[in-house]
Amino acid sequence: MTLSSGGRVCLGVDPGLARVGYGIVEQTGSRLRALRYGCIETSSKLPFTQRLLQIYEELGEQIRPSEGGAVPEFMSVERLFFGHNTTTAEYVWQARGIVMLLSAQHGLPVIEPKPNQIKLALCGTGGADKTQVQRMVQRFLDLETVPKPDDTADALAAAITGLALDKTGGML
Repeated sequence: MTLSSGGRVCLGVDPGLARVGYGIVEQTGSRLRALRYGCIETSSKLPFTQRLLQIYEELGEQIRPSEGGAVPEFMSVERLFFGHNTTTAEYVWQARGIVMLLSAQHGLPVIEPKPNQIKLALCGTGGADKTQVQRMVQRFLDLETVPKPDDTADALAAAITGLALDKTGGML
């Protein structure tokens, strides 16, 4: 665990049922630093409600203060867009509800950037592809490799964008 040096701290979340990406990013001046990140994976063999409980418990651990660790001041959760797959959308929306419940329980304001806002903030164009966004996450956070799985990189991208859009002193 990396200690915070007193900058603004955002928890970015890429919600889903099978995988929930999370990334805690600190901004000090114009410097961005990934404090911790990862992916919560739930088993399709578990009952739906148990999967939601797992998300609740494991993501909640990322919000609570730990020994010397930074506590997020706000969350950035990408707005969801689904075309025609309403079955998948239903499950993801319910998982997203767990994320929003955690934000409310911990008193964390939520910024909800649209996918094109995230692409614009990181790549300078709202039409950037997934690979471009992932490489910019790597570059902005000075990481040795692109975070895997994609959900983790997406969560870090959401956190970076949240810091940029935050009205209390963002980068943009």
